[in-house]
Amino acid sequence: MSMPVSAASRPVSKPAPPGAPSGGRIVFGRKMAVAMVMGFSCGLPLLLTISVLQAWMKKEGVDLSIIGLFSLVGLPYTLKFLWAPVFDRFTLSPAGRRKGWLALAQALLIVAIAGLGFTAPARAPWLVAVAAFFVTFFSASQDIVVDAYRREDLTDAELGLGSSMYIYGYRAGMLLASGGGLILADHIPFSMVYLIMALCLVPGLVVTLLTPEPTEVPGRPATLARAVVEPLREYFSRDGALVILLFIVLYKIGDTMASAMTTPFYLDTGFSMSEIGTVVKLFGFWATLIGAFTGGFVMIRIGINRSLWAFGVLQALSTAGFAGLALVGHSLPMLASVIAFENFSSGMGTAAYVAFMASMTDRRFTATQYALLSSLMGVPRVLAAAPTGYFAIHLGWVGFFVLCTVAAVPGMALLMKCAPWRGDSNDDRQL
Repeated sequence: MSMPVSAASRPVSKPAPPGAPSGGRIVFGRKMAVAMVMGFSCGLPLLLTISVLQAWMKKEGVDLSIIGLFSLVGLPYTLKFLWAPVFDRFTLSPAGRRKGWLALAQALLIVAIAGLGFTAPARAPWLVAVAAFFVTFFSASQDIVVDAYRREDLTDAELGLGSSMYIYGYRAGMLLASGGGLILADHIPFSMVYLIMALCLVPGLVVTLLTPEPTEVPGRPATLARAVVEPLREYFSRDGALVILLFIVLYKIGDTMASAMTTPFYLDTGFSMSEIGTVVKLFGFWATLIGAFTGGFVMIRIGINRSLWAFGVLQALSTAGFAGLALVGHSLPMLASVIAFENFSSGMGTAAYVAFMASMTDRRFTATQYALLSSLMGVPRVLAAAPTGYFAIHLGWVGFFVLCTVAAVPGMALLMKCAPWRGDSNDDRQL
């Protein structure tokens, strides 16, 4: 039997009411600063077990087949929903349910990253694999608790901007780890690079210890078994639960498909590696951050639902821009324009997407439900990206990017059910 979505868990995406804090006052408050710092702490570890570790292993002469297998150490990011119920059920310390687990995960992550730096890829690659797995496990655990903390710390009116600030910090952390880490590796040993990166996470731990624990809502699961079952039961008791899961998979599928083939496309179009790297780093990174920041302010004004519509249209148009670039050919101004627009619209779309998922969680089971929903975000990266090379070969670049643009239509159509335009002003609707 269908049940109404509870006030704690339904998507609340109304414009700010009269008298609510302005965007300027919200963005400079404690909550936004905490969201950004926690985003930085979550983004920094990600590439330490991917690009930076690959560069280290390649420099040490490790076989490419072994380097390829190291992608498996990232499994905790995909499977994190399996142990998320532990964080909903138990309180680890007097600091609180969220702060206790978060401080522990961050402390262990700092130790694991520093420890990874003292391994020897050439002599003992499997020891490196074990150390890297610990990094990804504690990093994924940190992600679970940070997502839960952010949802519980922010009000509904602050959720959109808070998600944007989190993404802002996340991207900055990724840039420091990848760009900064590789630059440092040209001058100091990788062991020191990893030690420096570990120390960069200390501010996040300090913020965790200083920031207040979110107010806990009544109804926390009484047993671990109920912590596993009740979040799923509560979610799937909602009318439209499966449609929402399908929407989460499909909303950014066209954008994801296009992104999987952009580098081969740039090279086929005649751009050099230096041109690609310079334009992508210069325009892409900053456009993404500006897009995420802008998206947060827009969501304060028009709500999450309407933002998903507006940003979804912009995402589709930005994908179509690559088809235009394919027609124009080698043109640096056109490349810069396409990358800037794509990253800007993607930043806004991701901010709304993340805020929507957070709004769909019941505050009693935030860690488990958000871990489950965010794991679905990774499905298109694997399934939808797999056949993109085949499509590009048989359709040509123009046809391929037109297909990616059309692929955005199903996700946009599901907005009519999941986040109707007029739903922003109707508290009592059911999904």
